[in-house]
Amino acid sequence: DMAVMRGIAKFLLLWEREAQAKGEPAVFDHAFIEAHTSGVDAYLAVLDATSWEHIVEQSGLSLAEIELAARMYRKAERVIMCWAMGVTQHRHSVPTVQEIINLQLLRGNVGKPGAGLSPVRGHSNVQGDRTMGIDEQPPARLLDALQWRFQFEVPREHGHNAVLAIKAMEEKRAKVFIALGGNFAQATPDTPRTHAALRNCELTVHIATKLNRSHLVTGRDALILPCLGRTEIDLQAEGPQGITVEDTFSMVHISHGQLKPRSPHLRSEPAIIAGMAKATLGNHPIDWEWVIGDYARIRDLIADTIVGFQDFNARLQQPGGFHLGNAAAEREWNTATGKAQFTPSELPVHLVNEAVLERGERPDLILQTLRSHDQYNTTLYGLDDRYRGVFGLREVVFVNEADIRRLGFEPGEQVDMVSLWEDGRERRVSGFQLVPYDLPEGQAAAYYPETNPLVPLESYGDRTYTPTSKFVAIRLEKARPDNLIHTVAE
Repeated sequence: DMAVMRGIAKFLLLWEREAQAKGEPAVFDHAFIEAHTSGVDAYLAVLDATSWEHIVEQSGLSLAEIELAARMYRKAERVIMCWAMGVTQHRHSVPTVQEIINLQLLRGNVGKPGAGLSPVRGHSNVQGDRTMGIDEQPPARLLDALQWRFQFEVPREHGHNAVLAIKAMEEKRAKVFIALGGNFAQATPDTPRTHAALRNCELTVHIATKLNRSHLVTGRDALILPCLGRTEIDLQAEGPQGITVEDTFSMVHISHGQLKPRSPHLRSEPAIIAGMAKATLGNHPIDWEWVIGDYARIRDLIADTIVGFQDFNARLQQPGGFHLGNAAAEREWNTATGKAQFTPSELPVHLVNEAVLERGERPDLILQTLRSHDQYNTTLYGLDDRYRGVFGLREVVFVNEADIRRLGFEPGEQVDMVSLWEDGRERRVSGFQLVPYDLPEGQAAAYYPETNPLVPLESYGDRTYTPTSKFVAIRLEKARPDNLIHTVAE
């Protein structure tokens, strides 16, 4: 993807210079670049230094296909660029996103109505968590605000992201695991390793609305704490309560459950967390039961500490809630220079792990993991994938038919997939049916979480620690009968 964006930008630069030479209208938005950006000269130098051969090799597209995309982009007056896990679950995800931004800046497609950058961030708890400062490396501004408001010494050392948390549990440096929802054991990479790490814990706790497989992967002691769902009425001391959510468009609104709880013994997530806090800390630094009695009191505390949430409760009374705002949409740049920053980056020399290449190993295919039609995150609602015409099974791997035959297999044959990584561990999944599919040659795709065992824990994005689930080097082997029996038993 980075190479494709680089190729489009390189075509724009070519046409910009041709337009200058002929006295024709500019391709770049020079007024925007001059007023609102910095670093364009260094970026253009990187464009000049990147060879077309390198771009074509890494993009998987022909030069004609990249040129077609560039002409479409040049012609459009307003462009919105969206991306999600297909871009972020790679080792070079940060420079790829920066390349998308660079391309948009060249044409002034940031902070213009009908144009912009749109990372698809997931559902409300993902966005709301980050907005509320739930981060293993919280900003100093938030920590200072918490310390000022609640008058206690806030810890400043960094915590663990998912990958580092697994390693900490693996090494027995982390002893307690508490999950507020989710299906951690299945959603994370290197599945057998993750399960073993969780079993190293002295205590595992799952606060959940429904049972899932993670609840079977326990520490020495284990608790499952059932809680109210968002659709159930949350009755506290001061009456029914509503919680706030943030949608894809950064709108914050209140949500009230409408259904009778499944059990009178169910507690809400906030009540469970506050109960833990009271049992551990007593009424310090706040009266936990008092704030749980009326969630508006929690929102008042948020208003005191989180930027953008002043008058939180009052603003929720507006129809549809309120918009958090986006500085870049207003062409206000929260950067060191006060301007949008062009970021020059080299295209990677190799996409496959260098240590694997040095051992003389070459992957048969590059695998990406993905979801089926009847699937939401790790939750499977059925075994049919209407998107891809697969019904009644999930142990399939989509491969170009030419690759299937090149590798000595037949469509419909069962294979084992083995991932290639530098640490010498065997990572294998067994008994997957080869399905011919219209994929580029050299590529493969299979469902998550069944193929998470193939993703090495140490294979993650530089500076992000996001597992590289969209780029897994694999080889195919004929399925061994003992592996098929093992898979059925699992």
